[in-house]
Amino acid sequence: MSKVADLLAALGARVLRLLRSLGHASMFFWELVRFTPAALRRFDLTVVQIYGIGNLSLVIIVTSGAAVGGVLGLQAYYALDRYGAAEQVGLLVALSLLRELGPVLTALLFAGRAGTSLTAEIGLMKAGEQLAAMEMMAVDPRGRVLAPRFVAGIVSMPLLSAIFSAVGVAGAYVIGVKLIGIDAAAFWSQMQDGVDVFKDVGNGIVKTVVFGVAATFVALYTGYESEATPEGVAQATTRTVVFSSVAVLVLDFLLTSLMFSTKP
Repeated sequence: MSKVADLLAALGARVLRLLRSLGHASMFFWELVRFTPAALRRFDLTVVQIYGIGNLSLVIIVTSGAAVGGVLGLQAYYALDRYGAAEQVGLLVALSLLRELGPVLTALLFAGRAGTSLTAEIGLMKAGEQLAAMEMMAVDPRGRVLAPRFVAGIVSMPLLSAIFSAVGVAGAYVIGVKLIGIDAAAFWSQMQDGVDVFKDVGNGIVKTVVFGVAATFVALYTGYESEATPEGVAQATTRTVVFSSVAVLVLDFLLTSLMFSTKP
């Protein structure tokens, strides 16, 4: 009985710690949302963060988008050519990128590049006692430091995803039309006829906004709550990648189930 009681006590302690962490994270998220209007009023701070988060991520986004689009075009051609539907390559690539791969892969790349950068930056500011100095001067670091980065992440994610998808379609065009020899008119016309602006493009934009909120929040929260030591900052950056990736994949499943489960 004592072992069972100890097991239940340990389980209860873990559940309480989890609930306490979730509650603290929820309050932290609410504080970020509360400071968002102030960050929008001082948009110069947000623009600087958009440059650091979005513009400096363009290289990996463009490179990855071109590679993914080229591979998709090649694999789609091999699969569709068996059934005499090689002209559908453009449509298949566009739907795959707009609905799923564009938002998801952009969010994962965002977490790996921009998310870890945000976490390390906030963690180092905490380790250097810069955040504590702001609090001593009656300046809330969540409004001055975190909120502009939060807004910048939300703004940057849809733009990066759009670039990823556009470059991916261009990569598929190069592979399918220029190298394999698919008719260019059929490539673009099938895509134009099959892609719905509201259902495909619109739902993809909604996904990117949700992923931007989740990935940026995780990065800021783990950095702000990290231990003020080099080891603590390193562990926080690792948690950012893991938690952001899991959150993106779970949210993608939920959003896809809600958006595309109904019959047309």
